[in-house]
Amino acid sequence: MAYYRYNKYQYETSPRKVETEYKPIKRQYQKKSSSISKKQKSINTKKQIKSQIKIITYICLIFASLLVIGYRNSLINENFNANEKLKSNLAAIEKENEQLKVNLENSLNLSNIEKMAEQKLGMQKLDNSQKIYVSLDKEDYIETASEEVVLEEEKNWFEELVDFIFGK
Repeated sequence: MAYYRYNKYQYETSPRKVETEYKPIKRQYQKKSSSISKKQKSINTKKQIKSQIKIITYICLIFASLLVIGYRNSLINENFNANEKLKSNLAAIEKENEQLKVNLENSLNLSNIEKMAEQKLGMQKLDNSQKIYVSLDKEDYIETASEEVVLEEEKNWFEELVDFIFGK
């Protein structure tokens, strides 16, 4: 198994190691005085606390707004259900009203009235012996009005005031 360096072909099963041309530079940090680092640490912690408080405040505001939206939707749902219940009650009452109208029309039928009169009240149809005929004169019994009827229009308060002032 030959390795040809100039052709950059490799015939082995294990890959060759590539040497990197980049070498990382290690920086050495200087140690700052402890008083500055403590100040920076306190400033950094204050900034972190402020940022955490902002995040918590935003989360609380989002939660509160979602809670209000959910409550509003539940109220809308309750009102919708109450409205649907009232509509169903109205439909039932209208249906009952129509049935009562049909029953009333059936009870006002002449044959039903005759049956009720015969059964409940014990009434019977008239015989020829029970009928009495009366003869009337052919005079006109309506009297015509001899007086004239005068219709007065109602006047509003302004017209009455003008009539009172000018004496009409």
